[in-house]
Amino acid sequence: MGFRSSMNYYYAAFLCITVLLPAALCYGGDYSRATYYGRPDFLGTPTGACGFGEYGRFVNDGRVTGVSRLYRGGSGCGACYRVRCTIPEDCSEEGTRVVVTDYGEGDKTDFILSQAAFESLARPYKAQHLFAYGVVGVEFKRVPCLYYRRFIFLVLPQSRYPAYLAIVPLYQPGTFDIIAIEIFQADRGEWRPMRRAYGTVFDITDAPLGVITLRYKSVDYGDPESWVQLNEVIPSDWKAGHAYEIEIPA
Repeated sequence: MGFRSSMNYYYAAFLCITVLLPAALCYGGDYSRATYYGRPDFLGTPTGACGFGEYGRFVNDGRVTGVSRLYRGGSGCGACYRVRCTIPEDCSEEGTRVVVTDYGEGDKTDFILSQAAFESLARPYKAQHLFAYGVVGVEFKRVPCLYYRRFIFLVLPQSRYPAYLAIVPLYQPGTFDIIAIEIFQADRGEWRPMRRAYGTVFDITDAPLGVITLRYKSVDYGDPESWVQLNEVIPSDWKAGHAYEIEIPA
């Protein structure tokens, strides 16, 4: 980058910071449409396609979304997006942060938001205007999930100790997608792939005995795929329906 182009870059950045350019130019997102689904509690659904269960209702204060093309076969589950609608008189400039917990298709929409998320797109006292529209144009971009470098692996209730283990990773920090999980078979000294059953649920039959060590393959914004190993994630006497927490290595 030459001196003149560098100066142009910083000048444009300065204009965004000082709000001399329209907000849309500073936001730097993609465009689509969003609608909402109705639940009396305004929260997410416990039956979402990602397999999050009750976590899918309450995560991010219920500001969650179903997606279509962003679902990416389930690897998009748990991703965070900054979304804002594009009706200046009714929509806030900041928008809202949502978490993907479900799959859904609408009329040329990428986001089917919980009512809590849809409401948070609005300026004060303008939420009813957005609900009346039903579908609104939005600008969106992928943003990091802020979970303080911790994972919780939920052992799903359908697991059967010790033969069948089904897990779902919760609180996925950063901007990466999990595209594979493997489990270490200590008595064989080898890694065994877990099956993506659906969404972000991974399972395995004939699960190894003893403490469970996992590794996951991730991809982050087009960077090369990489494996991250998590030692002793789940205890040897794991129980169906229980959650186990581990800190992600720096």
